[in-house]
Amino acid sequence: MAGLALALAGCDATAPKLPEKPSEAKASDFPVADRPVATIVSARWSTEEARDRLNESEEVMDGAGIAKGMTVADIGAGEGYYTIRLAQRVGADGRVLAEDIVPEVRDALARRVARERLDNVSVRLGKVDDPRLPEASFDRVLMVHMYHEIADPYAFLWHLRPSLRPDGLVVVVDANRATQNHGTPPALLRCEFEAVGYRQVAMRPMPSAGGYLATFQATGPRPEPRAIRPCRLDPAAKAAAAR
Repeated sequence: MAGLALALAGCDATAPKLPEKPSEAKASDFPVADRPVATIVSARWSTEEARDRLNESEEVMDGAGIAKGMTVADIGAGEGYYTIRLAQRVGADGRVLAEDIVPEVRDALARRVARERLDNVSVRLGKVDDPRLPEASFDRVLMVHMYHEIADPYAFLWHLRPSLRPDGLVVVVDANRATQNHGTPPALLRCEFEAVGYRQVAMRPMPSAGGYLATFQATGPRPEPRAIRPCRLDPAAKAAAAR
């Protein structure tokens, strides 16, 4: 994205990844994101039929390497488009945890899960700065068209790290546009993840899902909240974002 100057935090990509323990941290311990935050306008990004016609979920799950027997978290699950299809992909020996921060949305999805008898799915209410995922549990954490709605990305990603298994990946699908326009520029996404000690594994176009698919892996020790160096928009980019 033109005019976007980012201060990248370093990380040690060669250090072994060990399971991390959750710990308490206050919201005030983390830096504030220097970017606009998109409002949550709907639990539905598009109709499920339209998305299936584009083969969206299959391409995303293939790109994320999701296979039978895996344990996957669907963050910002909404009405459950991915939750339902992830449950089918991982099979009876796999598990899916669907998370949302809106109680009414969480409750509606829980009813759908019960109605469709998805015994390998559980539903959880998260927080705006903490998805509240169980420790060392997930092969993949999926965030589709919702990262730009995270108001406290450093706290969110910091709290997320302990939930990953040693080889687990965070998978982000988003559009390449400004955050206030319901997207995340790839350079900004990478910078915010690297600031919390993740490395980008891959980035690929994903036209069927309206943008790109990026994967990240936690590396090295998790930084102390007050040691996180936030990404900064340069003045020109900040002025453009305000318009």
